[in-house]
Amino acid sequence: MVNDGFPINTISDIVSLPSFRDVLPSPHHIDGMIFAVASAPEIPMPEQWMPWLIQSSNSQLVDKDVDKLADALMNGLRAHLDFMRQEKSPLPCELLKTLEIEGSAYPSPALENWLNGLLQVHKQLEPVWEDAWQHLEKNSAASGEVPSDDKPASSEQAEPAEARLSRCLKLFSTLANVELALSYRNEKQAKELKGNMGLLVKQLPSVLADYTNLSGELASSLPNQFEMYTKIT
Repeated sequence: MVNDGFPINTISDIVSLPSFRDVLPSPHHIDGMIFAVASAPEIPMPEQWMPWLIQSSNSQLVDKDVDKLADALMNGLRAHLDFMRQEKSPLPCELLKTLEIEGSAYPSPALENWLNGLLQVHKQLEPVWEDAWQHLEKNSAASGEVPSDDKPASSEQAEPAEARLSRCLKLFSTLANVELALSYRNEKQAKELKGNMGLLVKQLPSVLADYTNLSGELASSLPNQFEMYTKIT
């Protein structure tokens, strides 16, 4: 069963236990990781993605702890999939509250952790995204369809798929490490970014939705994806 509330509420009590304190990243980081797993065009098996969460190779978890953690993580995955089906944002309102620093709005450390978790897993799953893209192109070529990027742009989806993904990842990376993003910009660009930071945070839920929608479009070319979702849910 999926708990009431946001997906992070499904895992926070378990992953915050003392026995996991030196083994796992923060609950927000973990939740961002699980979101990225759930958003993948093809969801990896638990034995592949769950070890990505372990921070210390010296961890000495007993079997009971491992089972408890695995159950919590799978419940978190189901919660994210449920939110995606309902087209609901996985981010609690408090994560979208900005901090005022020297007159500029900055994302909270919790949101930065969440996005760093997302990006960590997306990097791990880049081959999955690329494989789904190749399947989609192959299926389109076999059916004689015009590739999506070559179709006339509609009002709802004028942006090419590659550009959509690049835009999503750029926003995630910017808000995940604002100081690094500022360091890549000249003085004028940095000032503009600082002025727009609050707006970028507000845009995050819609960009996350586009990220999952894009994944769904790619997943449609993978014959086993429906079966995978059925097994998990």
